[in-house]
Amino acid sequence: MLRKSQICIVLSILFQLLVEINCQIVPLRPNQRSSHTATLINDKLYILGGTLKNGTDIKDFFYFDFSASFNTQNLPWVDLSSTNTIVPRHFGAASAKGGANNNTLIIYGRITSNPKIPSLYTFDTQSNLWSIPAIAEIPGNIPRKESTTGIIDQNGKLYLWGGLNGNTSLNDMYILDTINLIGGVGSLVGVPGPRCNYGAALLPDNKIIYMGGYNDEVKAELPLDQVYIYNTINNSWSTQTASGKVPSSRDGFSVILGLGGQSVIVFGGTATYSLQGLTTDDSIYELNLSNFEWIIPKISNNSQIPNSRMYHKANIIGKYMVISFGDGYDPLVESDILLLDISNKDEYSWTNTFDLVQSTTESNVINNGDIPLVIKLIGVIVGSLTLLTFGGFILYKWNKKIKRKRIIASIPHIMSDC
Repeated sequence: MLRKSQICIVLSILFQLLVEINCQIVPLRPNQRSSHTATLINDKLYILGGTLKNGTDIKDFFYFDFSASFNTQNLPWVDLSSTNTIVPRHFGAASAKGGANNNTLIIYGRITSNPKIPSLYTFDTQSNLWSIPAIAEIPGNIPRKESTTGIIDQNGKLYLWGGLNGNTSLNDMYILDTINLIGGVGSLVGVPGPRCNYGAALLPDNKIIYMGGYNDEVKAELPLDQVYIYNTINNSWSTQTASGKVPSSRDGFSVILGLGGQSVIVFGGTATYSLQGLTTDDSIYELNLSNFEWIIPKISNNSQIPNSRMYHKANIIGKYMVISFGDGYDPLVESDILLLDISNKDEYSWTNTFDLVQSTTESNVINNGDIPLVIKLIGVIVGSLTLLTFGGFILYKWNKKIKRKRIIASIPHIMSDC
């Protein structure tokens, strides 16, 4: 009876390991969505919420690990939806990486007009726990608005300019210190006109560049021949007139800082506010920050140019502009993730392969987070076989010990018969 019990214990442990392996192999396939958040923290791109093509708001939560090379045709997402017990269904929220240890996911958004429902949430990426922080306001309360862009500086301050409150476009600046949890406001002197779904990026000199967007009062997208600079150091606004091949007026597009910090790259958007995207010929532009001249960057592999997207998100990861989800593409034809290699400033390239080695040439050290999934699975399998061998050895020794005891116990009986 004891032997069968031990066998059952070993088999149970092996079964749990096999379940773990199976959970890692079976991929999560998220629904296509737009107006979600995408935040890079410690090589993981966290995706939260958004709206489906049928207009349904969602709250699912998952991430993709960029610590290993991969192909966009095979994306092993990791589901964290079970951890989200407090953030309601929503779209149009803003997000950033902040907090005291710079590993906290900050989510801000109007979420709902109900004032009893918070508009600010945090997720601890170490403990996988959501919380609602208590903020000291200077002055007033956290404004309730959506369709804004969160820009965080090196000091952990999150800047939330403009956005939408109901049907009203805004141009106020809300500033949240994510380390000390103190809220405040920015200057309105020289501030641009109200707008939502604009493009923004943090520049190397701690200034934020803003452009385009949509004004809900006039029902129109705003032009990109005027760009606006907010100085986070002295809390001031300035305006720059851009020239060259100026992109068409648009909203719902993305803006990222180029690798050298000398330009910003724009991708996608819409010019009709009716989910009708731009053409591929009007999807990518680059603004030189030294002379504020727009150009259309050269793309080496024109045959691989994807459809333009809108209400997507873009992040710089390694040498790539990583574009996630959005409207304007067929998920059966194109991947939910697009990769634009911007390492060659003279010629960008669309690719399906994220090359970790080339993206991290400054370091040849490989840590545990850099091990590809297949190696991790091999490790689990080897561990399982080791456990099975160890379990078999224990059973063998136990069985041998029992037989020995039986032999010893029979000796006195034999001698008494003699």
